Amino acid sequence: MMSGKWMSNTAVLEENQVKLPKFDQVLMRKKTVERLQWAHLGGGNLYRCFHAKIAQDLINSGELETGVVVFDTFGKELIEKGYHANDNQTLSVILKADGSVDKELIASTAEAHYFNASNHDSVVRMKEVFQNPSLQFVTVTITEKGYAVKDVQGNLTPEAKSDIEVGPNFRQLKTTMGQLAYLMYCRYKSSAAPLALVSTDNFSHNGQRFKDSLLVIIQGWIDKWNLNVDFLWYLSDESRVAFPYSMIDRITPLPSSSIANQLTKDGISGMTVDNPSFAAFVNTEETHYLVIEDKFPNGRPKLEDAGVYLADRETVNNADLMKVCSCLNPLHTSLAIFGCLLGFNKIYKEMQDEDLSELVKRVGYVEGLPVVVNPKIIDPKQFIDEVINLRLVNPNIPDTPQRIASDTSQKVSIRYGETIKAYMSSDNYETSELTFIPLTLAAWLRYLLAVDDDGNAMTLSPDPLLENLQAQLASVKLGQKVNAHEILQPILSNDRIFGVNLYEAGIGEKIENYFTELVAGSGQVREILHRELSK
Repeated sequence: MMSGKWMSNTAVLEENQVKLPKFDQVLMRKKTVERLQWAHLGGGNLYRCFHAKIAQDLINSGELETGVVVFDTFGKELIEKGYHANDNQTLSVILKADGSVDKELIASTAEAHYFNASNHDSVVRMKEVFQNPSLQFVTVTITEKGYAVKDVQGNLTPEAKSDIEVGPNFRQLKTTMGQLAYLMYCRYKSSAAPLALVSTDNFSHNGQRFKDSLLVIIQGWIDKWNLNVDFLWYLSDESRVAFPYSMIDRITPLPSSSIANQLTKDGISGMTVDNPSFAAFVNTEETHYLVIEDKFPNGRPKLEDAGVYLADRETVNNADLMKVCSCLNPLHTSLAIFGCLLGFNKIYKEMQDEDLSELVKRVGYVEGLPVVVNPKIIDPKQFIDEVINLRLVNPNIPDTPQRIASDTSQKVSIRYGETIKAYMSSDNYETSELTFIPLTLAAWLRYLLAVDDDGNAMTLSPDPLLENLQAQLASVKLGQKVNAHEILQPILSNDRIFGVNLYEAGIGEKIENYFTELVAGSGQVREILHRELSK
């Protein structure tokens, strides 16, 4: 039977057709200490499913000799239980649409650190990592809220204010951006060696937002603490520190207990998922895309040899807008919102519902696809065909609308706002033609009442604006008349939420009307959705 030391149980792995690493892990880790190239911030499932697999393929082929140094600013238990307890290795389970499964032992993580003031050794080590001139790039997966240094009114968050007040003093820094600014300050003071900071988080213009958020903290330190302004110039000069744009796409649901049970039945122990975030395995889909702007001032391995698309900024931006704003993410969020309201607990089951299946086709093909700019490297029509016909319907992907509904307030500006803006600027399309994007936004506000379509209380997914938005909707009761304009105007006019003032976009009143209908009583969500699809 297997323990955390996976490679001492190769017979069990081979019996279960688990693909094994082709490299000497001890030697790989030794070379990483001597001359590291790649660090990664955010040790969650997306990294373990995707980035670590890319690194493994490169090490297997001999293109890369060093592993990835992973660090996480919040996940102490993740690092201890998900990494250290398993010798920094992960069993990757690929769930194909035809029901078959591929398994691989991913061993490309050389080190894993809980980067926190309470963990002195890891702070010292991560300073060493960033001070090392051989470090070529840092990839990041911290979700949209990890970059937040300003609130919805555009003011500094209390945490960002605190980080600026205390200066580059790691023991008192509260934001991820402040902690990264500290590491970059260490690099600047040590050698000012070039580096690429690569956001691979799932939102448009991620490189620009990464840079802007980091510079807010650094500018604050320069103003408050009189740091050398050359530090700001260092971070602002993309020939020295680059912030490439990227588009990333791989559905990575939390590890499933049914898969854990099957792995255990096959003789692979330690697969329990008492807390899925710390499981020794990850499960994901077969389809995946990663497109990165080819801007690495300190060099890079041949990422393209592991299936990464390298392109110019315009191409990356178009690929990202295609995926995030039109062909996948808006469909996912529409399913999440309506799925929660209609009592679904699996994405694939939603796709078996006629109304919900048709909804994503209208959001994607009818409203999103017409304003997509073709990135050339990926065909938008083929991409959305794949999403609807192969990926969302895959019964082997245990994804839930509740997971996708998390942090919706941080997503709607990109997933719908960019398409709305494209209609506003178009000579061929009018926002008045939009139906299902406004309906989805109205349904999201209806969702925030925490009552499902049957009138039963439901638990909402985490969201940084949940308390604020629910307070603004507190007077709304299901089945009672509402003054939708008075209640919704402060929300729908907030361009920091939607990326645009929805009244100026010409759809604010339409959303108000839909909201009024959706809160009129039980069953209205299904009724209004079916009615609009039947037109």
